[in-house]
Amino acid sequence: MIDIHAHWKPAEVADALRARDREPRVLVRPDGVEVLKTRMGEEPLAEAFDDVAYHIQRMDRQGVSVSVLSLLGSFCWIEAQPLAVSGPLCRRVNDRLSAICAENPGRFAAFAALPLTDIDAAAVELERVMALPGMIGAQLPGNLFLTRADAEAARPLLAVADRLKAVLFIHHGPRPGDSFPKVGGETDNARRRNGTLDMQASLSSVMVTLCLTDLLAEYPDATVVVHNLGGNIPYEVERMDHRCLLDTPQEELPSARFRKARVFVDCNSFGPRAIEAAVAVYGADRIVCGTDGSAFGVDWTRNALEEARIGADEREMILVGNAAGMLGRVLGGVAG
Repeated sequence: MIDIHAHWKPAEVADALRARDREPRVLVRPDGVEVLKTRMGEEPLAEAFDDVAYHIQRMDRQGVSVSVLSLLGSFCWIEAQPLAVSGPLCRRVNDRLSAICAENPGRFAAFAALPLTDIDAAAVELERVMALPGMIGAQLPGNLFLTRADAEAARPLLAVADRLKAVLFIHHGPRPGDSFPKVGGETDNARRRNGTLDMQASLSSVMVTLCLTDLLAEYPDATVVVHNLGGNIPYEVERMDHRCLLDTPQEELPSARFRKARVFVDCNSFGPRAIEAAVAVYGADRIVCGTDGSAFGVDWTRNALEEARIGADEREMILVGNAAGMLGRVLGGVAG
């Protein structure tokens, strides 16, 4: 398996976390132990960040040949700080991610973190990291692509990605200044509402922007990946086709446009029936593996692909082939 969606918790932001006055932040408990406190709880700082050796051991144990690292969502706050803060923090994280790739040839690639409060500076950082070992592109927040109008702000990043044949990994998340998450913790089923209902609806909007507008037409050499099967599109596309036939019969059906689009999706967190539906809509050649970087995610994804009623060649494309081709365009080849 090549894992395109493997989030990373970098120790390089520890000092910045100590200086924060709201979560996520580092606190000292009464017993003197430093802890990382997030909205999910707290854990000792000594155990809060990812360890390369441990990750490789897990990869070997579970048959993951390559992990493509990206910043975990709760650490993406570094991208939303003023440029004087976000610029150095993103560079520090990106340099370390590249070093991990260089120190472990063929096992890792990485998406950059970008200082998103200044898109021109973000484009400069994307260009810089593309010259570093193992860096294949950048992770961007889904809210940047909710509508065609929203996505106009991303053009400097799309232009760099196109020129350098980079990969843009679009992950559900806020732009700097967005209210997020939408549902407060006091609401019933808040995690289900935020982590599934809102996430999938938002990703569906992202896919409509990317696939049903001309946004990407000017950037044929940029590769775009959207996580979680691109939202609910595999289940909603028939409804879209129905409305198209009723409302705008002169237009090409959305199902045809999704299939023709050059956008990849990963199958993180979904089961066999959803994967079957996604193969029917996008084609197996547009789906890659994602696990969130967790042991549970690897097992879940492998089991889902094994149970899915798809061909062996389609399964192999999703497990390895599509991602190998994607990374090979940037890195010139992938060990695995």
